[in-house]
Amino acid sequence: MSVHPPSVPEPRSSDQPQLDKSGQRVREMFRQIAPRYDTMNHLLSLNIDRRWRRKAVDRLRIDSQSPILDICCGTGDLAIAIAERAGGGVQVIGSDFCHAMLEIARDKEAARVQNAAGGNGRATIPFFEADSMALPFADDHFQCVSVAFGLRNIADTDQGLREMVRVCQPGGQVMVLEFSQPSLPILKQLYGFYFRSVLPRVGQMLARNDKSAYAYLPASVGQFPCGERLAERMRDAGLQDVCFQSLTLGVATIYVGNKPGAVAPAHGDAANRQMPEAAHA
Repeated sequence: MSVHPPSVPEPRSSDQPQLDKSGQRVREMFRQIAPRYDTMNHLLSLNIDRRWRRKAVDRLRIDSQSPILDICCGTGDLAIAIAERAGGGVQVIGSDFCHAMLEIARDKEAARVQNAAGGNGRATIPFFEADSMALPFADDHFQCVSVAFGLRNIADTDQGLREMVRVCQPGGQVMVLEFSQPSLPILKQLYGFYFRSVLPRVGQMLARNDKSAYAYLPASVGQFPCGERLAERMRDAGLQDVCFQSLTLGVATIYVGNKPGAVAPAHGDAANRQMPEAAHA
């Protein structure tokens, strides 16, 4: 991974209709596809998303006992992967504004802990129902703030990034894992054909209530900034030393940036103050 210097962002595409990314629309869409969301993610990534998450977790700099936040956590895969890497001394928290997705995340976490503890464990990751454009957490609270495959679904990308920076500690890290578009012409053509023609058809076979969701997901990837364009917006949100790494020939990209300031010291129990109560079913 190398640091890319700032450059002028590319203009946004104007030849595609603007997606409806309103909170109500996106929340309802994910409510309907929640039972099949993991399957859909595996289809979108040709089942490579598990390896991408592992690489993203490896990029996190976990160096204190302060908590870690994963926003737009969906069904909890990245939050759980971070918790497994961080160990029991660091509190990992997940947030998402779709209740149905959080239900699945809590079930996954409960099953993980039960299996690890021989049936006697208790879930350790709290999952909060929260809007990523107005996070209910204190300023400068988390040593790392992450998001995987969710930033493009926030209605205001820049506000979502600003919120991630706000709740991150000075000297802390913001990490984004997101789908992107390959730069190699032949691969870009094949990738576009897969997204526009193959994926929606497969999605229609899986969909029961909302077939449009399977058209929205690839369209959201096509219209979302990637590479230097997204890195520049992370810098505009207040991050420094922003760098990015392409994965699988550019199909996905990991972005990492640091919040300016000295690394905040760990304060033990104090690091867990000012947390809202998790919204349980």
